[in-house]
Amino acid sequence: MDSLDALRAAFTPVPGYLDAATCGLPSRATVEAMREALDTWQAGRADLAVYDEAVTRSRAAYARLVGADASQVAVGSQASALVGLVAAGVPDGAEVLAVDGDFASVTFPFTAHADRGVTVRHVPLERLADEVRPTTHTVAFSLVQSRDGRLADVDAVLAAAEAAGARTVCDVTQAAGWLPVDATRFDATVCASYKWLAAPRGTAFLTVRPELAHDLRPLHAGWYAGEQIWSSVYGPGMTLARDARRFDVSPAWLCWVGAVPALETFAAADPEQVRRHAVGLADSFRADLGLEPGGSAIVSLPDDEAGSRRALLAAGGTRAAGRGGGVRLAFHVWNDAADVTRAVAALSNS
Repeated sequence: MDSLDALRAAFTPVPGYLDAATCGLPSRATVEAMREALDTWQAGRADLAVYDEAVTRSRAAYARLVGADASQVAVGSQASALVGLVAAGVPDGAEVLAVDGDFASVTFPFTAHADRGVTVRHVPLERLADEVRPTTHTVAFSLVQSRDGRLADVDAVLAAAEAAGARTVCDVTQAAGWLPVDATRFDATVCASYKWLAAPRGTAFLTVRPELAHDLRPLHAGWYAGEQIWSSVYGPGMTLARDARRFDVSPAWLCWVGAVPALETFAAADPEQVRRHAVGLADSFRADLGLEPGGSAIVSLPDDEAGSRRALLAAGGTRAAGRGGGVRLAFHVWNDAADVTRAVAALSNS
C-alpha cells in the first residue's frame, strides 16, 4: 500500500461529500481518539501530560507537512487570531497589500489597525505581484483562494516582495492537505487545520521565520507560552519560550487529541500524490462539464441567487458550498470517480 492509499484508507468515505473546503471529514482514528479522551475525562482520569504530548506531536507533524522546523511553529485555535498577531507588528502608517475578495480572516486583522494609519490595498489576485510597491510593508494573501480555488503565483509574489523589502504573510488553510506547501518561503504562514487536514476545529498553526519572530510581540502570552510550561503557571516573573512557542495559545486539549492522528497521517503521505488525486478528480469533473482544467482541487461554478445549482447537487446526493455567488465543490482524498459522476449527473438535470 502506497502512502496515498494509506491516507485514503484512514477515512470512511461519505458518498457525495465535496465540501472539504468548508469542513474536513474526521479519520476513524481521530474519532476513536476523541471518544476515548471523552471517556477518560468523564471517568476522572484526564491526564494533562497526555494532552501536552498531543500538542507536541501535532506541532511536529505539521512542521513536517509544511517543510518547517518545529521550533518555527506556534499553535493556536483560529487563523484570524494568528494573523492578528502578525498584524499587530505592522508599524503605524504602513501599507498592506491584499487580494480583492480574499478570505476575511486574512485581511480583517490588518484592517482593524486603520486607526493608527495602517492601510490595506486590495488588488486582483492576478496582479498581486505587479502591485507590490517600494512603500508596501506586508503582502498578505491566501495561497489558494477560498471562494474559487485559484492559486497565487507564489514565485512572482515572493520575488516582488523581496525586491521591495516587504514581508509576506500567507494563509495556507485552503492548500495544506492537498497542495504541497513550503512554509519556509514566507515570513509567516497561518493554517486552520479543520478543513483539508481533517483535524477538529479549534486547531491552527502559525509558522514564523526567526528574524520576524524577534519583531513580533507575543500578544497572547500565557502560561503555555513559557519556556518551561508547567513552571510558568504563576507570576510575577515571565520567561517565555525562545522559539515560536512563545506565541502559543493555551490549547483546547481534546481538539489536539483528535488532531494528532489526522496530522500524522497527512504528514506521512506523499503530497504530490495527494495533489494529483484531488486535482485529477476536480479536472475530470470540469472536463465532463466542458470546462478547461483548473489545476486546483476546488471548482467554483456560477449560481443564481436562489442557489439552483447547489440545490440540484444536493438533490442528487452531493454536498457542496455556496460561496461568493457560486457553488463551490472541493475534491479530496476520500473522494473518487463515483463522486464526480454523481455531481455531473445532478447538474445535467438543469
